[in-house]
Amino acid sequence: MTSLRIFFIGGLTSYRALFNWLTPWILVPSFLVAPLFQILLFAYIGRTTRLESDEFYVIGNAIQYAAIPCLFAMGNTIGGERFQHTLPLVLATPAGRLPLFIGRSLPVIVNGFLVAAFALVAGGALLGVHVPLSAVAPLVLVVLITSFSCTGLGLVNAALGLRVRETAVLSNILFGILLVFCGVNVPLSSLPDWMSTISEGLPLTHGIAAARRLADGAGLGSVAGLIGAELLIGCIYAIAGYLLLRLMEVESRRRGTLEIA
Repeated sequence: MTSLRIFFIGGLTSYRALFNWLTPWILVPSFLVAPLFQILLFAYIGRTTRLESDEFYVIGNAIQYAAIPCLFAMGNTIGGERFQHTLPLVLATPAGRLPLFIGRSLPVIVNGFLVAAFALVAGGALLGVHVPLSAVAPLVLVVLITSFSCTGLGLVNAALGLRVRETAVLSNILFGILLVFCGVNVPLSSLPDWMSTISEGLPLTHGIAAARRLADGAGLGSVAGLIGAELLIGCIYAIAGYLLLRLMEVESRRRGTLEIA
């Protein structure tokens, strides 16, 4: 019962503590306005160059923008605690590390899902992109799994926060890598072979591909392989992030560097 309380209540409380806001409306520019500008930017570049359809850019950029909360919020589970000088207190508790840190990922997954879902709906409305009604429920599933997958990478980012001084810089680098490598604005077939190979092991790649096929009228069964690959990648990153977090914690204790990088 204690582990469940830490998992659910502790995770939600920690997530709320990530943001030093006077009002939640401060999140609107970052989570709601910014993805629309990214969608419009690349959609109009695409129109000018006549490379891909508006649908291609709306889906790619909307889902990719889930990486903002997934990377930054998870990274700040370490960076924020260090900044507030509470990290040693958190790590000194007898609470199990699995519910302590994995529980913090649940609100992040929901946050990433809501950001991507809003960007899909609003971006599609702005550019006149329509998807079949039958594709809505499968798209919800794909966006949710993709947010989970990206949060797994965010957990790796959080673990590295025990060794680097500023997690925001690392989060921005990872966000840029996902933007360039995952077929967000350039088809994977147009990327160099080494880039498309790397993209196969990154979150978002398979989820974005599945979402595009669903929007074109494909059935859920025809994209099951892509969805399964995205889920598997998310699980691998989540496990790797947790193990790396435990390793970095032990090393930080040994070196006495919990509050410094």
